[in-house]
Amino acid sequence: MRLSISLADFTWPDSPGAIGPRVDRIVRAADQSGLDSVFVMDHLFQIGSNGPAAHDMLEAYAALGYIAARTERIRFGALVTAVSYRDPGLLVKSVTTLDVLSGGRAWLGIGAAWNADEAAGLGLFFPPTSERYERLEETLRIAKQMWAGSEKPFHGQHYTLERPLNVPNALTRPHPPIMIGGQGERKTLRLVAQYADACNLFGESVDAVAVKLGVLQGHCEAVGRPYENIEKTMVAYWYPDKSVAEQADSFARFAEVGIEHVVLGRPGPFVDEDFEQIAELVRAVADL
Repeated sequence: MRLSISLADFTWPDSPGAIGPRVDRIVRAADQSGLDSVFVMDHLFQIGSNGPAAHDMLEAYAALGYIAARTERIRFGALVTAVSYRDPGLLVKSVTTLDVLSGGRAWLGIGAAWNADEAAGLGLFFPPTSERYERLEETLRIAKQMWAGSEKPFHGQHYTLERPLNVPNALTRPHPPIMIGGQGERKTLRLVAQYADACNLFGESVDAVAVKLGVLQGHCEAVGRPYENIEKTMVAYWYPDKSVAEQADSFARFAEVGIEHVVLGRPGPFVDEDFEQIAELVRAVADL
């Protein structure tokens, strides 16, 4: 099992002036700890599960550029990009740029978006749910085409790209890994089976995750996609007051139903001292 972290809370006592130095130290520690990836949320306001909307929040792709420059080994991406916030040609170009400049370490994490309040607050385009899913599928098709190097015009229901040129292309071949976040059984997991390299589920319970993975396997069979070709990831909390053994045992139960990669969140912001224990946890779950 692989472990990653999600940087979702930037409200330290000395924020905002110390956000840059703190993120620098944290991602460098993450880089050295054996973690697979570091992710940031694609939110402009803080989400309710982490705190008030007015708590500190960074724009995802600007933050990823900073993280790429401060690290050497660890992969990085948005968990997950809100499809309606960026046109797909520009999004693919952004992820490609990060991949090229980092030596091939970028993810494309993407989903149908949900935070209508922040979209309205900042005047961002936010169509109805059904249309966001249509745009998500078109964006996935465009990403695959651009990373394949095809400049053939794309004429979809929502997007038109007359010349989807993408030069330089990504270093990661055939393309940066695509992770689709969410666990809707009818639409989201179908899109995972058709287009993605990884799913991202919520680690609510072992039984609930097992059900979602069973649905994903059914979609894979329906489209002729090998289920084992999709990396099964989930988000779960890491608790600094729990022992490494306790947390490793918890993740072992998820590994038994098929989870291969856990993205660790944390109650409150990460701090430098967390990474000694996180490095131990990385080693403890490596053989799951």
